[in-house]
Amino acid sequence: MVLSIGDGDTVTVNEAGARLKVRLACIDAPELSQIPYGQASRQALQALLPLGSQVSLRIKATDRYGRTVAELLTGKNNSNISNQNNINQNNINQQMIANGQAFVYWNFISACDRERYARQETLARLKGLGVWAVPGGLERPWELRSHSRQR
Repeated sequence: MVLSIGDGDTVTVNEAGARLKVRLACIDAPELSQIPYGQASRQALQALLPLGSQVSLRIKATDRYGRTVAELLTGKNNSNISNQNNINQNNINQQMIANGQAFVYWNFISACDRERYARQETLARLKGLGVWAVPGGLERPWELRSHSRQR
């Protein structure tokens, strides 16, 4: 069950009675400081995962901060229901990419369906959705973090 949304790629869930901080696998959402895109990404995730939503985790790893890295799945049967754009409607990570609310995190894509995520990002870019409303897309969150560390 979803307990809180931290930003566009981090949630806290109750999994088997324990609080678990989850980093959405294979995507990277704008930082909250990337106004207005970071807040829009967080709001998009909140819309997809209202507090109390039931989710299943497709766990991929644990990151260096101790967070569980996973794809989040919603729906009663968590089947791979796909539409004409090949988006798994139950996969929140894929929906964030398809809606232009996050970037594919190419350095960490190996745990996910690379081709599906690439198609979704390309479609979002071509439609100018979310982060792609800025020509070429706004500064990637991993680049922003890298620049911040260098200062």
